[in-house]
Amino acid sequence: MASMQPDLSTPAGMFTVQQTPSTVLCCLCGTAMPPNPTGMCPGCIRTHVDITEGLPRRLSVLRCPPPCGRFLAPPRAWIRAELESKELLTFCLKRMKNLNKVKLVDASFIWTEPHSKRIKIKVTIQKEVLSGAVLQQTFVTEYVVEDHMCDACTRSAANPDQWVAVVQLRQKAEHKRTFLFLEQLILKHGADANTINIRQVHDGIDFYYANRSHAQKFVDFVSAVVPAQHRSDKQLVSHDIHTSSYNYKYTFSVEICPVCKEDLICLPPKAANACGTAANPLVLCVRVSNSLQLLDPSTLHAIYLDCNQYWRYGFKPLLSSRQLVEYAILDVEIVGGPGGGGWGGGGGGGGAGGAGGAGGAPHKAGGGALARYVLADVQVARVADFGKNDVIFTARTHLGHLLRPGDFAMGYDLHGANLNSDDLARYSNRATLPDVILVRKSYEEKRKKRRGKGRAWKLKQLDMEVDTGAGGGGERGGERGGARGRIDEEKEAADKERFLEELEEDPEMRSRIAVYRDPAYVAPVGGGGGGRGGDEMVDVGEGEEEEEDGEEPPEIPLEELLSDLRIGGDEGEEGEEGEVEDDDDDVMET
Repeated sequence: MASMQPDLSTPAGMFTVQQTPSTVLCCLCGTAMPPNPTGMCPGCIRTHVDITEGLPRRLSVLRCPPPCGRFLAPPRAWIRAELESKELLTFCLKRMKNLNKVKLVDASFIWTEPHSKRIKIKVTIQKEVLSGAVLQQTFVTEYVVEDHMCDACTRSAANPDQWVAVVQLRQKAEHKRTFLFLEQLILKHGADANTINIRQVHDGIDFYYANRSHAQKFVDFVSAVVPAQHRSDKQLVSHDIHTSSYNYKYTFSVEICPVCKEDLICLPPKAANACGTAANPLVLCVRVSNSLQLLDPSTLHAIYLDCNQYWRYGFKPLLSSRQLVEYAILDVEIVGGPGGGGWGGGGGGGGAGGAGGAGGAPHKAGGGALARYVLADVQVARVADFGKNDVIFTARTHLGHLLRPGDFAMGYDLHGANLNSDDLARYSNRATLPDVILVRKSYEEKRKKRRGKGRAWKLKQLDMEVDTGAGGGGERGGERGGARGRIDEEKEAADKERFLEELEEDPEMRSRIAVYRDPAYVAPVGGGGGGRGGDEMVDVGEGEEEEEDGEEPPEIPLEELLSDLRIGGDEGEEGEEGEVEDDDDDVMET
């Protein structure tokens, strides 16, 4: 009765009466229902009309077995789609016939076990029926995944050597650290996605492809990350005179620049004049990307050479990192002004010539990534000479921001080195060569105590074969007998250890690759996992402890490590959906 009271809020003082929706009886079963153009209730419409008629409920799709994992899109195309991705949903809906005769409202996946080889999709459609009424219905289509190898995998399985194009990476260097770093770049950017085989040989790596365009794409990637030059060739395999078709095998020979990080270089006169370092042609390579970053350690003059500029001069390292000698730092004096002329710090007595007083502002590099270097005069002695002689050298170095008295550093011993270089012989002031050129700070004494305890991080590796006949291999290859095989394995282990140490010392180099957290690492009792620094108590033997002075070796902070994501079959159980019935029907009025 309250609803029949007049509505005094209306301006005219009129009152409204509540409208009661009208109902009609179904013409077939007599059930009361809201009126619609058909005159039938939803149940009767469902018994007379099925809008899903003609739409398949069970289909099959062909998929190449892992690691390929691509789906066949008839007639011959193979597409790559992850499970429950929008690409796979689009692919499955295109395989459904007569779907264009209805209106697609919604489509989604129903979770299934990854190993069940079943893909279920819930589809909601609409269609106009019986005098303009729109019927909406939901149904489930099941796709059965059948294994079928693609053409590339079939050829690879039948004959692994049946390739169309090969990329041969080579570098004329004494170590393998360049390939270790390039391997991480390839893994991070997925540049190995189209390879059918990877083989490690003595002086490089071979990448095999089933398509010439894939090999060309990989060559472009390598040229974009390291200074390299390449040339290509092709060999006729077969020829059909009736169809004028030719089958070739393509070979891409890629030569990586032999100059590596920490190498000592004597620039040719033309290059030194062009770079403005004619007075100091001895430079250090401090970084290698798609260009070379060189630094004059006596003046902090930075030089950048791109790929074309390097191959124009084609110089080679004067000394490489295998010739580094360990020195003890006796005294350090920061240079307060621009570095003097000559060839740097001079010999055993001089070397401070041209430098400003200690009270001046420190002389730093011009800017960019090299701005961290500080010029300094240091007094050093060879660690190997301790107890034999009292020879002290004075040198000028770019490591003034790192070195302190009592530290150790790795450098090149030019005083006792036998230098055979045509470029060096062209300079008239060769007699004024510096005795020592320091390259980097050394943490060898402190790293010896931690060696063998593992690291809190790890790197991924390419799945490659090893050509044992060519002398390649190591820990990934087969057994190699003889003393030479053991020496090669020791060199490879030393190169890998030095590469890992470079990653810990160089944050910029570390930012270009992916470093993962090692779940199998167990932190030592009383020690941190990563990023340790400062002074700490270390065990020195029979229960005694002493406080170790000096800076700790750099380590990778834990916040920079990535988690190695692994998607297993149990992770989807939490969001599991049940079967969807086909009775979810509604009638919509037009």
